[in-house]
Amino acid sequence: MKAVVKNVTISPSRRTLAISDIHGNLPFLKGLLDKVEFGSNDDLFILGDILEKSAPSLETLRYVMELSKKYTVHTLLGNCDNITLAFVDGRDEIPDAFFAYWFESRKEKCTLVAMARLLGLNTDSPAGYPALREAIREAFAPELDFLRGLPHIFLSDDYLFVHGGVPREDGLEELDAYRCMKNDHFLDQGYSFRRWVIVGHTPVTLYRGDIPSAKPLLDYDRHIASIDGGCVLKADGQLNALILPQMPGGDFSYAAYDGFPVMTALDSQKPSENPVNIRWGRSRLEVLSRGPEFSRCRHLETGRELDILTEYLRQDENGVFCEDSTDYALPVTAGDRLSVVRQTSRGSLCKKDGTTGWYYGALQ
Repeated sequence: MKAVVKNVTISPSRRTLAISDIHGNLPFLKGLLDKVEFGSNDDLFILGDILEKSAPSLETLRYVMELSKKYTVHTLLGNCDNITLAFVDGRDEIPDAFFAYWFESRKEKCTLVAMARLLGLNTDSPAGYPALREAIREAFAPELDFLRGLPHIFLSDDYLFVHGGVPREDGLEELDAYRCMKNDHFLDQGYSFRRWVIVGHTPVTLYRGDIPSAKPLLDYDRHIASIDGGCVLKADGQLNALILPQMPGGDFSYAAYDGFPVMTALDSQKPSENPVNIRWGRSRLEVLSRGPEFSRCRHLETGRELDILTEYLRQDENGVFCEDSTDYALPVTAGDRLSVVRQTSRGSLCKKDGTTGWYYGALQ
């Protein structure tokens, strides 16, 4: 299937915001829109992945549908949204074997499973998929029609919005639609553009091996803005809203919502040197000693030894890995307001301006 491209106009008289990768987290979406005071004088671009990986995905989709009726909202189809359409429409780009795995592993965090449960149906057997498809098509026609109507690319004179990424700015209608949606590690592919290309899909913290930062990553030389803050996917994830400059060539700004309690730092501390950001796909460990709160581990990729929260350790058939972890000590000035991810006997895992690290002073 080829990419569907829709032309849009960015008005300098209106504020323009871009959000991506909500992944069904309706409280974060509402919290972020409240924080930026979103209203009728704003244009909102949602870059896809409204759905999947959170239980309220269906409610989140319906909320976006209602939002689109009341305000100026431009929404793209993401690869996780496409999962629902690919199944219901019987498209062969995603095989039934994937859905059998997905239904079992995601359970109610999968939109299709949630739909099936509401209909009193199950997703246990591929033999029942044809009947399940028909039932979902009939019961959820408005939601499916909304998803089917979403393009893969929004294009203006100065901006290109896409969920995963594109290799060029011309001939966009000839691009493979799925590749526009699922384009892993787009920033690492070396592309540069005249327009600003605004993308989601890959959490920005995956791009840095030193410091775990979830704030939008702006490459001014190549005109790429990557904005996926790891909402739902990361224990310290956030939902970002990139605010476009009023005029092309101006400065971007952003706001974020992470749902964590905010406290005041009473002490100052300097940042640590040579930190490590252990992130998804590069998080294999050797556990040297396991403790109730922290475990001493060796990160296999870098050989670094550090203490990792025991609750962050995971095991699969290939060994031990962990949720995203770091030994970075944040730079903090007394009086800073910090989002508190975890409080432990050794200090607090906190966030400052989207960056996660340890704070060893007192909080109130």
